[in-house]
Parts: sequence; structure tokens; C-alpha cells
Amino acid sequence: MIKNFNKFNLNRIALASSLAMALGIAGCSSQVDQAKTTTVKKDIYADYLNRDVRDDVFYFVMPDRFHNGDPSNDMGNPDIPESYGGFDPSKKSHFHGGDMKGLQDKLDYLEDMGVTAIWMTPILRNQAVQGNITGYHGYWVLDFTEIDPHLGSNQDLKNLINAAHARGMKVYFDIITNHTADVIKYTECHGEKGEKWSLDSGSCPFRSKEEIKTNPYTIVIPEGSENIKVPEWLNDPIYYHNQGDSFWQGESSVYGDFAGLDDVNTDDPRVVKGMIEIFKDIVDDFKPDGFRVDTVKHVNTEFWAEFTPAIMKHAQDAGIPNFHIFGEVYDGNPKILSHYTSDGNMPAILDFGFQGAAYDLFVNESGTHKLKELIDQDDVYNDGDSNVHLNPTFIGNHDMGRFAHFLDKVKTPLTEAQKIDKIVVAHALMYFSRGIPVIYYGDEQGFAGKGNDMAARQDMMPSKVAEFASEDLVGTDKTPADDNFDKDHPLYQAFAELGSIYKAHSALRRGEHHTRYVTTDGPGIYAFSRVELDNPVEYLLVFNTSLADKSVSLQATANGYSDVLSGQAVATSGGKVNVSVAPLTYKILKANSAIKPSKLGKLSLIGEPVKEGTDVELKYALSNIEQNPVPVFELTTLIDTGSGFKKVSFDNTLPLTAQFDISGLAKGSVVKVKTSATNFNGEVVEAMHSFSFD
Repeated sequence: MIKNFNKFNLNRIALASSLAMALGIAGCSSQVDQAKTTTVKKDIYADYLNRDVRDDVFYFVMPDRFHNGDPSNDMGNPDIPESYGGFDPSKKSHFHGGDMKGLQDKLDYLEDMGVTAIWMTPILRNQAVQGNITGYHGYWVLDFTEIDPHLGSNQDLKNLINAAHARGMKVYFDIITNHTADVIKYTECHGEKGEKWSLDSGSCPFRSKEEIKTNPYTIVIPEGSENIKVPEWLNDPIYYHNQGDSFWQGESSVYGDFAGLDDVNTDDPRVVKGMIEIFKDIVDDFKPDGFRVDTVKHVNTEFWAEFTPAIMKHAQDAGIPNFHIFGEVYDGNPKILSHYTSDGNMPAILDFGFQGAAYDLFVNESGTHKLKELIDQDDVYNDGDSNVHLNPTFIGNHDMGRFAHFLDKVKTPLTEAQKIDKIVVAHALMYFSRGIPVIYYGDEQGFAGKGNDMAARQDMMPSKVAEFASEDLVGTDKTPADDNFDKDHPLYQAFAELGSIYKAHSALRRGEHHTRYVTTDGPGIYAFSRVELDNPVEYLLVFNTSLADKSVSLQATANGYSDVLSGQAVATSGGKVNVSVAPLTYKILKANSAIKPSKLGKLSLIGEPVKEGTDVELKYALSNIEQNPVPVFELTTLIDTGSGFKKVSFDNTLPLTAQFDISGLAKGSVVKVKTSATNFNGEVVEAMHSFSFD
């Protein structure tokens, strides 16, 4: 194991200079910057209730695998047979004892790392055992009114939330509306009495809607399980699709049982109303700060379009003004992901596209143009009620596996020191590019694992799973058999530094993301700028994804910069700023003056509208805009389909596009499009067009 972390220690010294500069101690910072940063530290990070989600750092944790604060609840509740048992810390498929009290005990650990929002895997009461595996992960919900007894009591959950809130930290619940635990059985697949578990008996073939009209499955509820779901209405099979198991394509993807779990009929208006009431009650009872929503693409979009706004409004009415919802759609295509933020009315979606691009850069060792290709599609998220900055970003999770494990697949072998550097620079890219950073629990302790799913769900507390206990951790001689809450671990320290820098500079959290330079022939430089529209001072970030020193010369937006990490002044020459970056590191340069307003020219449509299904994309050109290396502007598009103009799209970066949906319009209907651009300096240009679509 590596013992020498000289580069890391130098970064710690650099951070001290960075924070001194951010707090107005360094001579190059203005009084305005001092006041702004002081306000951030005093108000935003103490006032969890009014803090914008774009200012948060998330920690995604599986409570059962974190810390055991109360061994008395390890077996669950003996008075509720279906939620009792399954505790065996020697098996990776069973409960290990982590709970709400355990999380509360470790709030210092999370706070010191810079975490401001805790996102937990599902915590509602589960069916403890299904065949030979257990519901330690929380995705087999039976009762939507109380937490799983293996994790503690409702009061334990409230205590955790209150303790987190007292520190200015938020708590997010992972929720499920797609399915419940596996209770409904089919005699054709699970025996006459439903005695077989779905995962033990093999897949139950999916039957389409048309097929079940004449050939439905014969439903059977095992004896003793007729009334084990809460609320009571969930026990009636009429509220489920009952079409057999999904094979993840076509109709089955939405209407099939997810690995045997009972697929809720979210097409039924009674179910929509019931689910809304369930989660309104959860908001009222526990006061969480938001929801991550599981298996979004396996539910009909119409459900989300009604469910999400209802929950958001209820939370706001209940005194949670910044309640946030983001969905899980396991797909890297921004057009597919953004369908749920537009047609589905979700404020945000987990950015699997970013995860895929990071994998390309750091594991596949691709050119950095792969990230530009993703960022260029950000406009698809920017509509009337959502934008790309609200999407959480991540580089590994409990389903696909850990980032450190991915690095075992790189083409160019890495030393231990290089692996640490690569983990840090990948996380830095996640922190400082657009979106909200999410740390996967244990990554800060060098956890790698040997695969995905169960193999990526190690214990932070001393593990008794033989497979886990034998694993190497990155950056330490410890193994998962040890207690792994080491604040001196180099990755923990690095993430804490990233969090401090992130909090000290609002442009790194909220600024528009402008790609400045990429490579196309393998690892190298990825340079981008972050610029706030109301304070257009450029932060120039230059990342080196390669194992060699790299340099780049870029057009400057000011006559000088300061290095955020070192505090040193960086001069420009001939209107250029020259940046040299060591292997697997990055630099952040802050301009010493604001960007001059971009002079706007003619706004014109490029070509004809591009129509895919009911989605329409328009491409625009704005003359003169590219003369500024980092243009500051906004392109806004409104459409009128007969009932007045409404905002459907906005864009703050090149290339210029606008998107809207024409579903529900009769063929040949006229759509009026009004597009305008402003440079925020009083200059506005407009363009009007009308289209009809067959």
C-alpha cells in the first residue's frame, strides 16, 4: 500500500491559500467577494431550510451497511413476522445491523467531510426475507407509514432528521411507487398456494395487455399475507398489473413485475391519488428535504406528471420551500433522461449521462471531447420548470459498482498513487462541473469492491463478510474487516477539500458551464469555464486526465487571473492565458475582472426544425456572440399553440438550441415560436417563426 502522499499534502497547503483568498484574506479579493463568501458560510450552510439544492453536496448511503448504533433492532420486529429476521452479517445478501442511530452517531464524520445532504436508500418497512435473500437494501416495501424495524423506529428517524437539521444538513428519502414487495403470486409460476418465491422459481413469462384479456394469470395470495401491506388498499390485486415478469423491453418495461416484485398499476387514477396521499403523509410526518425516486422509467410518464407537482406543492405548503425531487432513470441518453423532466414534470433526474462520460474519460481513456458531447446536450433539460444544474451527478453507485473498481479495467496500469490521483480528479470534475455532486458512501475510505450490486455494498463498520474482509482498500492498509471511519484517509481529506472549495465559490456551484478546450485522441486537457449570469467573473478550470504533463493556451476574459488552489497571480500575454497542469490534476483560475458584455448581432434560425416523434428541436445562430471566448447571454423560447405564449426552453451556452413538445396537437396545427436573446446589458434581439407539423 502507498505510504507517501506528498502531492496530497501540497494540495492541503494550496487549499489553505484558496480559502484565505475566498474569504477575502488574500490581497486580490475585493470587499464584495468577502461579503458574499461570508454570507454563504453564515447563512446558506447554516440555514438548511432555505438553501438551494444547487449548493449541496450529497452523500448516498445504505443505512444497513453504515454503522450499528442500536444492536437491539438487528433482527427487526418479532411482533411482525414478515419484517423479522434476515440478520446475518456474514452474508452479503442479509441485514448487517446499520440503522438510524448509527447514522446519527456519525454526523460529525459526514459534516467534517463537507456533506450537506444525506440521501438514504429506501428505509420504509420491508418484507424482511424473500427466499434466500433479504430486504436489507429497502426496495421491498410493505408498509408506507413506518420505517423498517431493522433500522429503528419512526422516532429514531425523526431524531436523525432533527439532529441533521440542527447542523444545517438535509435528509433525503429514496422512495418507490413502481412496486411493492413480492406478495402477489401466480399459480402458473409459484404453485397452487403461491409457496414459491419469484427469484427462486425462475422468471414468470410476461403477458401483454391484450393477452391477459383472454389469458390472465391466476392470482393467489399466500396464506397469512392477505393483509400485510399498508395502507390497506395496497392489498387488493386490482391495483397491480399482474402480467408476469418484465424482460426490460417494450410494454414489459412499464407493466411487468420487477424481478417478481408486485408492479403497481399507476395508470389507475385511484392508485395515483393513493400514492400522492401516501407521500404527502410522509412529508407531513417526517419533514424530509426531498425524494430520490426509484425506477422512474418503469412507470408511465403520466403518473409522474401528476404525482411530482402534487408532492412538490404539498411540501412547499408544509413549510419546506426548497423540497427537491430527482428521479432514477438508468440510461445515459440526455434525450431519454430529459423526457421525465419535461413531459414527466420532474425537477431533476440522476445524471447517468455524466457518469458515462466520466467512465469514458477515466476508465476507457477516451478523448475529453466525450464530456463536451454530453455538455452540448444540456439544453434538453432547460425548460420552464427544470434545468441541468438541478441534476445530481455521480461516478459510481450501489447498482453499477464503485469508481475505484472501474479503475481496475483501465488499459494503462496504474500505481496506487496514480489510482488515488485519478479518483480525486474524477471527483473534482464531478464537484466543479455543472450539476450537484454525490459521493457514494465508502468511496472516501478507498472502497473498491469486486463488482456491482451486492459486491459494491460493503460495510463501513467492521465487516464479517469473508468476500468483503479480503478486499484491498485504496490508500490504506485497512480492509473492510476494520472500522472504516478514518478522517485521516487521503480520500476523505481530499473530498473534504473539494467540499470546502465548492462552498467558498458560488460560481463553482451555480455558474453556467462553457467548454473551452478538449482532446480527441486520448486523455489530455478538458478546460471549461463556470460563470454566474449575475456576477460574470470567469472561473477557468483546466483538468488533465492523462499521465503526462499538459499545457494549454486559451483566450483570456480578463487581463489576469488568480490560482484558486495556490493563491498565486497568473498573468496573461497577448490576450491569452497559458496553463500547465501536472498529470491527473486540475487547476482553477479566477479572473480578476468581469467579462465584458457580449455584443449581440442578428438571431436567425439554422435549417428546418428537427422532429423526433413529438419532440421538436430548433437550431439558432447569433452573430457576434462567438467573438467573446465566454459569452454571457440567455436565449429564451416561447411557443403559442392557440392559448397564448408559454416558456418552453432557455439556453445560456453554445451551440444555441430550443426544444419543445407537440404531443396532443392535431396534425397541421400552427405553432408560433418567439425566441429572444439578451446580453443582460439592455440589448435584446428577437426572431419569430411559425410552423405546422404533419
